[in-house]
Amino acid sequence: MRLHLIIMSILAILIAQPALGHEPPVGLATEATREANAKVAARLPISEPSDFEDATRGRIAQIEGGIIRNAKGEVVWDANQFAFLKGEAPASVNPSLWRQSKLLAEHGLFEVVPGIYQFRGYDLAVMSLIRGDKGWIIVDPLTSVETAAAGLALANETLGKRPVTGVIITHSHADHFGGVAGVLSKEQLSDGSVPIIAPTGFLLEAVSENLLAGNYMGRRATFQFGQGLPHGPTASVGSGLGPGLPQNSIISLAKPTREVSPGDDPMTIDGIRFEFVDAAGTEAPAEFMFYLPQFKALQTAEVATGTMHNTLTQRGAKARDMLAWTKAIDKVLREYGDKADVVFASHHWPTWGRENVKKFLANQRDAYRYLHDQTIRLANAGETMTEIAEAIGEAEAQKSDFSTRGYYGTNNHNSKAVYQYYFGWWDGVPANYHRHVPVEESKRYVAAMGGAEKALETGIAAFDAGDYRWSSVIFNHLHFADPSNAEAKKWLAASYEQQGFQAEAGSWRNYFLKAAAELRKADKAETSILRPRVELLRAIPTAQLFDSLAVRYNPAKSQMPGSSIQFTFPDRSEELSLQVRKSVIVPRIGEKLAKPSASVTINRSDFDRLLAQDISFAQAMQEGLVKIDGNPLVLAALFAALDEPPPDFNIVTP
Repeated sequence: MRLHLIIMSILAILIAQPALGHEPPVGLATEATREANAKVAARLPISEPSDFEDATRGRIAQIEGGIIRNAKGEVVWDANQFAFLKGEAPASVNPSLWRQSKLLAEHGLFEVVPGIYQFRGYDLAVMSLIRGDKGWIIVDPLTSVETAAAGLALANETLGKRPVTGVIITHSHADHFGGVAGVLSKEQLSDGSVPIIAPTGFLLEAVSENLLAGNYMGRRATFQFGQGLPHGPTASVGSGLGPGLPQNSIISLAKPTREVSPGDDPMTIDGIRFEFVDAAGTEAPAEFMFYLPQFKALQTAEVATGTMHNTLTQRGAKARDMLAWTKAIDKVLREYGDKADVVFASHHWPTWGRENVKKFLANQRDAYRYLHDQTIRLANAGETMTEIAEAIGEAEAQKSDFSTRGYYGTNNHNSKAVYQYYFGWWDGVPANYHRHVPVEESKRYVAAMGGAEKALETGIAAFDAGDYRWSSVIFNHLHFADPSNAEAKKWLAASYEQQGFQAEAGSWRNYFLKAAAELRKADKAETSILRPRVELLRAIPTAQLFDSLAVRYNPAKSQMPGSSIQFTFPDRSEELSLQVRKSVIVPRIGEKLAKPSASVTINRSDFDRLLAQDISFAQAMQEGLVKIDGNPLVLAALFAALDEPPPDFNIVTP
C-alpha cells in the first residue's frame, strides 16, 4: 500500500512538471482550445439559417474569376482566398467566427430593393449604389480606387451604364472614402460638378486619423486586419467586420462639396430625397445615417451593422461615446422603425421586413446600452477596468442575435473603452500610475520569479494547463527581459496562437496570429495600411497638411531654430508662414511675413508630389517647379529636422 502511494505521488509530480524536450505546438489546436470552441458551438444556434438567406438574397452578378487587379496587373483582391470556408468549423477556429466569416465571403452585386444595389465581398466595407433619375449615387466608395472602380464597372455591365451623379460618404474612416477616385474622374474631383456629401467635420477627422496619427495606427492596423497573414483554418479567416483589406491598392480622398450639419433640411440628389440623421461621436467622430422615403429604406452607416462594433479599436483611435451611440440608434428606431421595410449598412448584408428592422435596431441599441450602463454601474461600485471586463457578461440579445455578437468589437475590450471614456487610462491603483517601461519591468518580474529558467517552467506549466492568458504574460516578460531567449519566444508565439484560435472576434484572432507570425518569422512585409500618396494628400487642406508635418518635427535635429519660412502656393492662392522654434514649428495659414528667413513658391500639387516622394527636391528645382528666395539652408534644415517614422516599428518585440 505504501509503495502504491509513493508511485502515485511520483506520477503526480511528473504529470505536473513540463516534460524534458517539450516543444510548443505550431498550427495545431490544443485540447483546451478544442474544448473551448466546442462549448461555443453548443451554446449558440450556429446552424440558424436566416443570416445565410439574407447574405445571399438578391445576388445578380459576380466579378468573373473573383479577382480585381491594379494598373500594374497586381492582385488587389481575390475572392477565392476564402474558398476554404465550407462545412463545420475546424478546431482551430471559433465556430461563431467561422459562421460569420462564411457569411462575409459571399460576394457579388446584390439588389437590396429595386433601385438600390450593393457591391459586397471584395473589400472590408460595402459600396451601395442608388439609381437616381440620371445616374448612380454612390454610397461609401470602399477602401481603394481599384475595388470601387470594379464595383461601379460591374453595376454598369449588369444594370446598364450610368454616370455617377452623386457620392455620399457616411463617415470619416478610410474604408468608406478611399475609393472615391475610382468612381469620379480627376476633373470631377476638382471642379465640384458631382456633389460629394459628407457629415460635418468629415475632412478634419479623416486627416486626423489617417495622416496625423496614421503611421502608428497603420502599423497596429496590420495586426487588427492580419495583413501579411495567409487565409486558412490556422490563419486569418477575415476581420468579422468584412472579409479584409485590399492589397497593392491606391487610397484617395476628396474634399466634400457639402458637409451636412445636425438639423439640416433633407436634400435631393438626382431626384432622390435623403433625410440625414446625425451620428457624430458614435462609431466615428464625423458620421451620419440617412433614410430614403422613396424606397422605404434606412441606411445605418457603421452605427448598426452585423456585429458588435468597437468602442475603441485595436489600431487605436479616439474612444467613442457609447451612450450617444445608443441614442443615435434609438432615434432612427423611433423615427423610421415603422416606416422602413429594409435596413442596410456600410458593412454586412441588409435586413428586410419592418418587424425584423425594428428588432435589429432594438437589439443593436440594447447591446451597446447594456455595455455602457453596466460598465458605469460596476465602476461606481468600485470595480476597476479589468475587473469590469471580466464581470460584464452579455446582454440578453447577444445570446441569440448574431448581429450583436463580438466579431469585431467585444464586450471585454468595449467595456474597457467605456471605462476609459469616462475615467481615463488609469484604474485608480497607485502602483499602476507610474510603472516602469516594459523592458525594465520584465527584467524585474523574471528576477522575482527566480530567474529565466524557473519562469520558463512556470509559463510552460500554465500553457499545458490551457491558461494561455497567463502563460503569454510570463513568456512576454521573458522575451522583453531577454529577446535572445529563443525558448520564451517560441512559447510566447504558441500562447498567442491558441488565443487566436479561440477568439470569436476576427480582429482579436488576427492580432494574436499576426503577433505569433512576427515572433516566429520576423514577418513585417505588410506594413503601412495608409500611404501618403498624392491621391490622399491633394484633398487635405494646407493648414492640416502642415500640422501633419509639425508632429514629425524633432527638436534635437533642429539646426536653425529662430528662423521663419514663407510658403506661397499659387495654384491655390494660399500663403502660409512657418515659425521654426526650439521645441516646435508653428504654421499659420493666411499669414504674410514681412521679413522671412526664406520664401518658397511652389504649387500645392507639386508640393504634394514632393511629400509623396513621387519627385525629389533636386528634380523639382531642376524642372523649375519651386522657387526659393532668401537663405535656402533654412528650408534644408527644416526638412532635415522632420522624422521619417518607421512603418514597421516593433510591437511584439522590445
